[in-house]
Amino acid sequence: MAGSKFRTDRGLTARMVATMSLLGILYVAFVIALYLVGMPLWLLVVVVIGFAAVQYFASDKIAVFSMGARVVSPAEAPELHAVVDRMCAMADMPKPKVAIARTDVPNAFATGHNRKNAVVCATTGIMRRLDNAELEAVLAHELSHVAHRDVMVMTIAGFLGIVAGFLTQMGLRFALFSGGVRNNGPAPAVVALLVVLVSAVVWALSFLLTRVLSRYRELSADRAAAYLTGRPSSLGSALTKINGDMARIPSNDLRKAEPFNAFFFTPAVAKKGFSLSQLFSTHPPIEQRLAQLSDISRQLGTGA
Repeated sequence: MAGSKFRTDRGLTARMVATMSLLGILYVAFVIALYLVGMPLWLLVVVVIGFAAVQYFASDKIAVFSMGARVVSPAEAPELHAVVDRMCAMADMPKPKVAIARTDVPNAFATGHNRKNAVVCATTGIMRRLDNAELEAVLAHELSHVAHRDVMVMTIAGFLGIVAGFLTQMGLRFALFSGGVRNNGPAPAVVALLVVLVSAVVWALSFLLTRVLSRYRELSADRAAAYLTGRPSSLGSALTKINGDMARIPSNDLRKAEPFNAFFFTPAVAKKGFSLSQLFSTHPPIEQRLAQLSDISRQLGTGA
C-alpha cells in the first residue's frame, strides 16, 4: 500500500472499487425512485445531504462517543501510545488519534473518513487480557484498515444503509398515522408505504454488499498485521483469547456493542451456536482466520 509498509492487497482494492461503484449506482437509483414514488424534493435533498454530511464529517466522533470511548493523550495512556507509536513506525505511516473505551468487552476498532481524522481505539477489556505482543498484533490489524483506506470505504458504504433504514422507519410511522386522499395525487399514506418499500429493498442490497466487503477486509487486515509484525502466532493467540472470553461477558454488554461489529477486531456475539445472523456476519469464522495465520507462520518459517 502506497504510503505505508503494509502489504498491498489488490484483491481488497478491487473489492472496494467494485463495492463503491455498485453502491453509487444503487444510490442514484434510490434517489430517483424516492422522487418518482412521490417523496417531496425538498425533503429528499434535506435527508440525503444532511445524512451524508453527518456520516462523512462526524462518523469518527459518533463511533467514539457511541462506544463510550475517549481520545487520550500520551500522558494519560503512555503504554497504549507506545504500542501505537511502535506499530506506526514499523508501518511508516502517520499516527492516528488514540482512544480508550472503558468496557470489559475485549475489542479494538479503527474509524475515520481519512487518515488525518482516523482514530484507533482499544477497550480496557482487551488491554487487560492481552500481553504486549498480542496487543501490538491487534493494533497492527486496526492500523492496516487505516492504511488500506477500507475504514473510509466502510464508513461511506454504511451511509446508504443508514439513510434507507431511517426512511423505512419514518415511512412506516407516517403511513400508520396519516390518512386522507389528495385531489391531485395518491394519499400520503400510499406515498409513505412506497418509500418504505423502496428503502427496504435498498437497505437489503447495501447490507449484503457491505457484508461481503467486510469479511474480506478482515482477512486482509489479518494478513497485513501478520506480515508487518512477523508474528502471526501473536495475532492468532489474541483471536483465541478474545473469542474464548466473549462467553464470559454479560449479554447486555455484548448487545450494546453489536451495532459496531463491522468495525471491531472481532465481533461481539451475545450467544453461542449457529444463528441466521451468522450467514451475514461482518467477520469470517475464527477458524478461517486462524488457518490463514497458520499458513503465514509456515511461510515465514520457511522463508517463503
